[in-house]
Amino acid sequence: MQELDMLLNTAALFSGLAGIIGLLVGSFLNVVIYRLPIMMQRGWRKECTEYLQLDKETLPIEEEQFNLVFPLSRCPKCNTPIQPYQNIPVLSYVFLRGRCAKCACHISMRYPIIEALTALSSVLVAWHFGYTPQAVFALLLTWSLIALIFIDIDHQLLPDSITLPVLWLGLGLSLFDVYTDAHASIIGAVAGYMALWAVFHLFKLATGKEGMGYGDFKLLALFGAWLGWQYLPIIILLSSLVGAVIGIGMIVFAKHDHNIPIPFGPYLAIAGWIALLWGADLNQLYLTTAGL
Repeated sequence: MQELDMLLNTAALFSGLAGIIGLLVGSFLNVVIYRLPIMMQRGWRKECTEYLQLDKETLPIEEEQFNLVFPLSRCPKCNTPIQPYQNIPVLSYVFLRGRCAKCACHISMRYPIIEALTALSSVLVAWHFGYTPQAVFALLLTWSLIALIFIDIDHQLLPDSITLPVLWLGLGLSLFDVYTDAHASIIGAVAGYMALWAVFHLFKLATGKEGMGYGDFKLLALFGAWLGWQYLPIIILLSSLVGAVIGIGMIVFAKHDHNIPIPFGPYLAIAGWIALLWGADLNQLYLTTAGL
């Protein structure tokens, strides 16, 4: 056991191991990103059916079992099950040249991109924190944020089933001063939620439109719980900067219709992740620049 600890204390080895695990987790995140919104929609439909006492026979026929495990992965066109050797992160996509092994249906590049992104972000987290408890929990947060980012891009949803457990985990970690103390964590969670709640209602009062969703409030509360209230200003500033850069880029280069709303959650998640790794330095830079 001591030999293993010594090996993992080597930054390069620990980061490499985190990258490999990140590839595997990225493959699972592809499943979460695709299936969780469908599971939520089916749950809502079932609740509405029961509440309104509708005839179930008039509803679309759905598979009896649909969760993060079953049914097993398969080609969306020919329904051929994907074999384990065809599901190796990134490599299988390269070997299959981005197509189904049976029907040659094109497979979206998004799958290996998410796997590679998860691996790269895991390496950065492991390198930054080293072989510490902070690294382990930061990896969990990173993987959760990747799932939230892509679900929000696809469906404009930030599922409570991801956000709330991670928020509570941040509050729990504060009891042991993993990233911040309990006092700063509790204030951070409350202030994070209330800050965007206030912006939401002021914007709605001024324009009659809803500028963001309640999931964004919970996501900022999550970062407040993990990092403390001191990091909220830099996260809000960074999210606005990231949103401006990506939004302008999408309009200029991708010809995105400026009338179509862009979810705020991904920008907030990216900003919070940056603050997780380099927030202390950024806060110090901001205070120095401001002359405080």
